[in-house]
Amino acid sequence: MKKRLISIRRAMQKHLRIIHCVVYILIIFLSSGCNGSLFKNYGRITPDGNVTNAFEKYQVNPNYNYYISGSDVYPIAIIGLDKALTLEPDLWKKVDMTPAKLRELVLDMKLKVSSLSWKLFLNGFAMFDDKGNQIGIWYSILGVKTSLSMKDEHTVIIITPAIGTYLKYGD
Repeated sequence: MKKRLISIRRAMQKHLRIIHCVVYILIIFLSSGCNGSLFKNYGRITPDGNVTNAFEKYQVNPNYNYYISGSDVYPIAIIGLDKALTLEPDLWKKVDMTPAKLRELVLDMKLKVSSLSWKLFLNGFAMFDDKGNQIGIWYSILGVKTSLSMKDEHTVIIITPAIGTYLKYGD
């Protein structure tokens, strides 16, 4: 009886190893397939000190259209997007940006962020398309969640940050 239990246990261990191998192979196969098709149009948004400096010196790039998300007084994010591109969805508010308007928005955002936590800072980010070309700039706190993807050669989809972004840092 004891020999039979040992034999059954070894057989079960062998079957478990085979099942684990099959599962690992499936995971590798499926994840490599996803990388090739599901994420092929996604760009990236990368922290960039030069972009931070440009926003904080209120420098407006004439090659960009500017948009805000959130409040008109203290937006959650400001983006500048290459004029050759169309932005989707239409949840972003287009702003006729001037250095004075940018100064007002940046200072209001800084005031809002400083009232929430001394640990929060505003940062600039460079936005890149799926081919690695810089297509714009972004300004917000670090914890903002979004995504950037190319719908086609001339249309970019940038998801707006959550409306309650500032609320999660409040009292």
